[in-house]
Amino acid sequence: MRKLASIGLGLGLLVACGDSKKTEDSGPPGPDAPPACATPIAGEIVRPRLIGQTPGPAMLATSPPGDPRLFVVEQSGLIRVFIDEDLQPEAFLDISNDIVAGGEQGLLGLAFHPQYATNGQFYVFYTLSNANVVARCTVSANPARADGCAPILSIPDFASNHNGGMIEFGIDGLLYIGTGDGGGSGDPQRVAQNTSNLLGKILRIDVNNKDSGKEYKVPADNPFGNEVWMYGLRNPWRWSFDTNGDIWIGDVGQGAIEEIDVLTPSEQRGANLGWSNFEGANCFRQGMCNAGNVVMPKVGHAASDGWHAIVGGQVYRGKCYPDLVGSYFYTDNERDRIMRAQLVNGTLMTQELVGTAPGSPASIHADSRGELYLTTAQTPGRIYHLEANP
Repeated sequence: MRKLASIGLGLGLLVACGDSKKTEDSGPPGPDAPPACATPIAGEIVRPRLIGQTPGPAMLATSPPGDPRLFVVEQSGLIRVFIDEDLQPEAFLDISNDIVAGGEQGLLGLAFHPQYATNGQFYVFYTLSNANVVARCTVSANPARADGCAPILSIPDFASNHNGGMIEFGIDGLLYIGTGDGGGSGDPQRVAQNTSNLLGKILRIDVNNKDSGKEYKVPADNPFGNEVWMYGLRNPWRWSFDTNGDIWIGDVGQGAIEEIDVLTPSEQRGANLGWSNFEGANCFRQGMCNAGNVVMPKVGHAASDGWHAIVGGQVYRGKCYPDLVGSYFYTDNERDRIMRAQLVNGTLMTQELVGTAPGSPASIHADSRGELYLTTAQTPGRIYHLEANP
């Protein structure tokens, strides 16, 4: 790991903590999306600007392709909408009576179908007392309200923590689902290395077609004949696709190493990311550490340096801040810093931005125009736009 030149950050993180304490999903702007700013702004001094807050912890901010509205996921089971930075009085979706929320549980993920503008479909990830659920939802005749949701995939889970929860559409138009190892400490049921189990994985499904007895189709080129696409993850709390199909994963560590994994499309199929034989690049399960079939992380951050619950982010692809294009931003739920990284010839160059960041971050994610928003797992939840100046 090499370092970038110093970059400033002015100002003033619910995630699955370590046990020691995109067709493209959002993609580039759709044809009808208005610009996020009047003119591009030069500069690399990054400052999060508070644009609003939600009554409960804010897990994620995103939007459908070509849609200027900002949809914010609340842990309690609501999706709220901001229009021009104004919180709308009615929730877009309320499934609070259908889920279990609190701690590391709740409504954790949201992904709009690439053809949302015509089919009105979006997908959510939420927790029950004994399962993690992906559900298909539809918008009503009123674009400000959803009709409701119906589960399409239920994954049995034996504990309340390590749930993952991030879902995204890839550039192949398929839905990808991040799951944690089910909880406990040290992957007690050894699910992460078991490719027959759906926990501790990145899953990949086709929501536009159906296999017999399922509400989706398992793609024929999935490597293990089931939903599993990649395996060996502990808790991929937040991850994202870049516009070229690269996947950037923040995987929360056991208590020693927090990692960022970056895989190109050709590296993803059947990839083993190591857990629970490895934690980061370190051997975790003695006698089981054969590195020959493991994709090692691009970066490992040590708990001794204050890293305890990494929050993977996204590569900036917006038009407002041209000097930030191609940079990946991420953070940690228990640190008051934001990181900037760039992948150069396979090496991830990183820099901790100067200054403090909002407390208890839950995500850094893009809207439909590629602009990045940081949300916090506080009550109330706070939403910040990452902006740059000279």
